[in-house]
Amino acid sequence: MDPEYIEKVQSSIDMTTDAALIEKMKKVQEIPTAFWLDRIAAVDRLAGHLDKAIELQNQLCKPVVPVIVVYDLPNRDCFAEASNGELRLENGGAERYRTEFIDRIAEIFAARPNLRIVTVIEPDSLPNLATNMGQKDCSEATATGYKEGVAYALKKLNMSHVHHYIDAAHSGWLGWPDNQEKGAEIFKEVLDLAGNPPNVRGFATNVANYTQLKYADGAESYDQQFNPCFGEYDYVNQFGQALSAVGLGDKHFIIDTSRNGRGNIRADWGYWCNNIGAGMGERPRANPGGATRLDAFYWVKPPGDSDGTADKSAERYDLFCGYENADQRAPEAGYWFHEYFVECVKNANPPL
Repeated sequence: MDPEYIEKVQSSIDMTTDAALIEKMKKVQEIPTAFWLDRIAAVDRLAGHLDKAIELQNQLCKPVVPVIVVYDLPNRDCFAEASNGELRLENGGAERYRTEFIDRIAEIFAARPNLRIVTVIEPDSLPNLATNMGQKDCSEATATGYKEGVAYALKKLNMSHVHHYIDAAHSGWLGWPDNQEKGAEIFKEVLDLAGNPPNVRGFATNVANYTQLKYADGAESYDQQFNPCFGEYDYVNQFGQALSAVGLGDKHFIIDTSRNGRGNIRADWGYWCNNIGAGMGERPRANPGGATRLDAFYWVKPPGDSDGTADKSAERYDLFCGYENADQRAPEAGYWFHEYFVECVKNANPPL
């Protein structure tokens, strides 16, 4: 469990008077969540986070596996505004990403060889190259920067005790067959560029998103738009076949279930910002079944961390955070959103 997340949840507990709700929140403090390296300064806290995991591992006398999200590519999230990063290619961002971010992470990982570490590599990066080229900030320069940046991260973090899952969007993004094919080709290109390191375990889907594992007929109000992957189980199974077609049939998956417990909470596949009515989903666990080569459910997105602000005057305001399905009380991306956390707890499915 991430001690920083436990503190955030405690801040909500301290603001709550409902005893039954407090008990549910306390259960959340016992659920593992990922530790996000979303800016260079966050790396300063990484060693301490991993040392806490080692301390717990020594107490329990069994493996403790921290999950680290590596998330600071230059020109980050090229099709969004709410989660744009600190680095720009035109301002030396690629060099800073390598030397100030990835190299420092590699040094910290290498110093802890007896700790099994899992990473989720660069959410919302490579999938943009399959669907959003030529739009907003998704230029050819950005595409090159993404590919080279991810390849560098994979090469530099190629250690026997570190295991990678590259972000692979979700069923409502790359679920269509042509998008699956484009995505698989891009992943193949990047892995080849990285020298096909053996510790790339596979891919992470539904990161920070709301797509459910599967849907019954009529479970969603939006148009399926002829997408054959109506849920993450479908997507993992079918995208696995697309990966096999390019020689990546040995890869596995994890699914982020942190906020996908409730369906029918948005008007379109693409609505991603603080959707009203969301609930925490399946608890993290290994080998859950339901899809081929599915390693685990995991809470990659810590529930309660905002997706983006609804303040239209804010520099990082994104249109999606102003849509009717988005909670308009939201602070900037990454900040604690107490009211939203409370709703996610109340709407948890399975219940807490």
